Amino acid sequence: MKRDSELHVEETFFEEGGAVPGHPFTLPPASRSAFVFVALAAFSLAAIAFGKVSFLNFAKGTFYRARAAANVTREVSLPSNRAVILDRFGKVLAGNESSASVYVNLSALLALYPAERLNLLQRIADILSDRAEDFVQAVGEADVLQNNWFPIARNITPEEAIALKGLNAPSIQIVDDYQRIYPDGEAFAHIVGYTGIGEGNEIEGKAGLELAYDREFRGEDGTFVLFEDASGRVIGERIGREPQPRPPFTTTIDGDFQEYLYRRLRDGLVALGRDSGVAIAIDPETGEVLALVGAPSFDPNIFVDRTRSGERARVLNDQTKPLFNRAVSGSYSPGSTIKPLVALAALHEGVVEPETRIFSSGALEIPNPYQPDKPSVFLDWKAHGWVDLPGALARSSNIYFYLVGGGVPPGVPAGSLVQGSLTRKGLGIEALEKYWKRFGFGAPTGIDLPYEGESFLPNPVEKEERTHEPWRLGDNYNVAIGQGDLSVTPLQLLSFFASIGNGGTIYRPFLEKGSVPIATADYSVWKDELRVIRQGLEEAVTAPYGSSYTLHDLPMTVAGKTGTPQVAGKTRVNAFFVGYAPAEHPKIAILIGIENAREGSLNALPIAKDALRWYYEHRMKIKNEK
Repeated sequence: MKRDSELHVEETFFEEGGAVPGHPFTLPPASRSAFVFVALAAFSLAAIAFGKVSFLNFAKGTFYRARAAANVTREVSLPSNRAVILDRFGKVLAGNESSASVYVNLSALLALYPAERLNLLQRIADILSDRAEDFVQAVGEADVLQNNWFPIARNITPEEAIALKGLNAPSIQIVDDYQRIYPDGEAFAHIVGYTGIGEGNEIEGKAGLELAYDREFRGEDGTFVLFEDASGRVIGERIGREPQPRPPFTTTIDGDFQEYLYRRLRDGLVALGRDSGVAIAIDPETGEVLALVGAPSFDPNIFVDRTRSGERARVLNDQTKPLFNRAVSGSYSPGSTIKPLVALAALHEGVVEPETRIFSSGALEIPNPYQPDKPSVFLDWKAHGWVDLPGALARSSNIYFYLVGGGVPPGVPAGSLVQGSLTRKGLGIEALEKYWKRFGFGAPTGIDLPYEGESFLPNPVEKEERTHEPWRLGDNYNVAIGQGDLSVTPLQLLSFFASIGNGGTIYRPFLEKGSVPIATADYSVWKDELRVIRQGLEEAVTAPYGSSYTLHDLPMTVAGKTGTPQVAGKTRVNAFFVGYAPAEHPKIAILIGIENAREGSLNALPIAKDALRWYYEHRMKIKNEK
C-alpha cells in the first residue's frame, strides 16, 4: 500500500517546489536559515533569562534578601542613656533610671482611615493626660522615610504603659527607655541644667552642662527589631544592636562644698528676708570652678517627670526667676570691688604712687560754675582722714579713688587733698576703659556653660548717644568706685581677683575636669604693682579698720574686698565680697553676692566666712594632714 498521502515535516520545510506530491494541501517550503534563526533566538532568550536569574541571586542577592526581610521586620530605635555627670570626686550629679516610652508605627497609623487614626490618638492622649491635637501634629511632622517607628511620648509611667498595651493596637509599641535624674537637684541646678523633649521627640539638653555638652552626652542609639507577619501583627522581637552610652563626664565641681555653699547662701537669704544671691568659688591656679550657686534655684527633676507639670508652671511663672543663672548670666554694678583694678591701673600708669596720701573728710565738693551755691557733693561712706593706697583699699575710701580715677576737682588746691604724687587729671575714662578690657571686663570669660552674661563698659560716646548729655567729671568719679553705668559679671570679677592672688594670670573658668587651663590675660610682670594691691587686700582683713575685718580670725589668711553698690535709682544696695585664701598661696577664690541687701556688705561677709572655714576644715586642713 502506498503512503504517498502522508505529510512529512522535513519535506514540508525543505522540499523544493512548494507542494507535496499527491497531497491536497500544499505549503511553500522554508529555508534552512530560517530554522537556524529561530533556534538561535530561543537559545538567546534562555541565556538572557538564566543570566538575569543568576544576577539577581548572586550580584543582588544580599540587597533583595534584605528588602524581603524588611517586609516582615521593623526596627525601633532603642535610646542610649546620656552620659552620667560626676563631681571631681565621683559623686553623681546627673544620672539615669529605667523608664519606658510609647512608639507608634507611622505606616500602620497612616494606613488607618482618618476617623480611626484620630480615635486611636485620642485614646492614647486620654491615657497620657495629653492633648490629641499635639499627637496629631507630631505624627504629621514625623519623617516616615527616616524612621517608621516614632516616639510619640517619652518617660511614661508603668500604669500608663499597662493601659496602652491594653489597647491591643498593632501600631503601638512600648519600648524600654531612660529618664534623667538629678539626686540633689536644687543645689546643682544651675550647673547641670536639665533635659527636655526636642525635635523628633528626642531627649536633649535645655540648660547648664546638659545643653553645653548635649552632643557629647548623647550616646549611640541601639535598635529593637520587631518581626511581623503579612498582616502587620508582631510575632517576635529581639535586640538588633545594643545602645552605646557615652562615658561619664567628670566636672571640676566639689559636690560636698557645692551643697554646703548652696544651703548656706539660701539660709542667709532667708534670715535677711531676701531671695536672690550668687556664690562662686574657683581654683586661682587653674580656673577650675569648684562651686557655682545661684539663688533662688529649682528642682530640675520637674522638667523630666511628665507628672509634675504643675510644679513646672509655678517655676516658669515665679517672679524671682529661679531659672535665671545669676552666677553666669547676671550683670551687676561692682561697687568698691572694682577699686583694686583702678589701683593697679593707676600704679602702672604712674598716676599715683603707693605712698601717695589723699585726705577724706567724708565728702568731696566739686564747684558748680553756673550755681556756685550748689556744688556737686560726692560722699565717702565715712571720714578716713589721710590714707595711702594700701590703706585706701583696706578702708575702701571712696574719695581716694574719686581722685585717682578722675583727678583733683578744678578750683580745688591740690595740696588740700593730696600729699605726694598724683597727676592732676587722674586716670580718666579712656585709661579706665582700656584697663577694664585688659583685665577681662567687657568680654565673656568663655566658661563652658550657656548664656553667659555681658558686662557694660560706659564711655563718653555711648553716653552722649544714649542720653544726649556730655561725659562729666562726676562720671569719672562714679565709675572709679564701681557705680554709674558700669556693670560686670560675677565670673569676670572673680577671675580678676583670682589673678591678683595667683600673681597676675587670668584663667578661663571651666567645668570639664581634665581640660587644659587657658590663660586669657597675663600681667605677671607687674610684680611691684601686685605687691601693693595684695598688701591692701590683706589689710582689709587683718587690720581693725579693714572693711573685711570680720574674716580675720579664720584659721588661714584671707585677702579680699567688699562692695556695696547702689542700684535701682539708689533705692537699694547689693552686697559683695570677693577674695582668696590663703593670702600667700591661694587655693580658692570666692565671691558672695546678695541682691537687695539690708546692711550692705555686712550681709555677704558671714556667708563668705562660713564657706571659707568649711573649705579649710574639709579640704585644705585634711590635705595638709595627709
